[in-house]
Amino acid sequence: HRRFDYRPKTDPYCQARYTFCPTGSAIPVMREEDVIEVYRLQAPVWEFKYGDLLGHLKIMHDAVGFKSSLTGKNYTMEWYELFQLGNCTFPHLRPGMDAPFWCNQGAACFFEGIDDAHWKENGTLVLVTTISGTMFNEMAKWVKYDNETGIYYETWTVQASPDKQSIVWFDSYECSKFILRTYQKLADLGAVFKKIQTNYTSIILFSGEPIYLGNETSIFGPQGNKTLAAAIRDFYYPFKPHRTVREFFVDLLKIIDRVILNHQFYLFYNLEYWFLPMKFPYLKIVYEEVPLPVGSKTSFGV
Repeated sequence: HRRFDYRPKTDPYCQARYTFCPTGSAIPVMREEDVIEVYRLQAPVWEFKYGDLLGHLKIMHDAVGFKSSLTGKNYTMEWYELFQLGNCTFPHLRPGMDAPFWCNQGAACFFEGIDDAHWKENGTLVLVTTISGTMFNEMAKWVKYDNETGIYYETWTVQASPDKQSIVWFDSYECSKFILRTYQKLADLGAVFKKIQTNYTSIILFSGEPIYLGNETSIFGPQGNKTLAAAIRDFYYPFKPHRTVREFFVDLLKIIDRVILNHQFYLFYNLEYWFLPMKFPYLKIVYEEVPLPVGSKTSFGV
């Protein structure tokens, strides 16, 4: 996943149904001698609206919590879509614009407090390590860098097959990946993690070797490939929001026809388009263990 030099301003066309990070605050500077508990937080996606519904499918959202022993204050940190998951996964086809229009930025959110009920009721709230105030402050600097340079949400992992050793053509870039990066940073700073099982959700597409198609200018620009441009727009059209149940099922049949019967998928990744020759089983949601990290430095003795 590519790093960028800066975060571009979002277009006013991109609108969120739920405000991004409504109570967000700056990350505080902790006192060096503070001892801070670090918590693994996980709950079903959209738990606030649908309860445990998506938990049954193991579609989970991840975050990390902190508790300062000196002040007693709790904090939550997470990374998610600015304009909800649908906008990050599929584009808008706007009238008068040839190229699909993406509202696919993601960002970190930090705020005071941990909503215990939200994480405990259908998910996980468990202590994973303890760090010093110095380590927390170093992590905060890294979060700022990570947030300013890793700016686009990517829903899909793309693999060659369901085998454990399968080639990964494209890796996702979403909430769990941010938490894994944060844990690794803390481990590198000296944090020693508990030996507990930690699982994360991945939504995987299965594909033969991807074919590079080009970027927005080379495909949709004045000298672009009009046939390819039309094929990409045509592919994304059925994924639009639906007003009626009938409309949804008509478009669902089109999606099945393209993806499963004709083995076609167009992926937008790092601002470039790729063609995926789809393979059985086409799509799978997995909830797999990723162990807590082991650091590259000796512990600070916390």
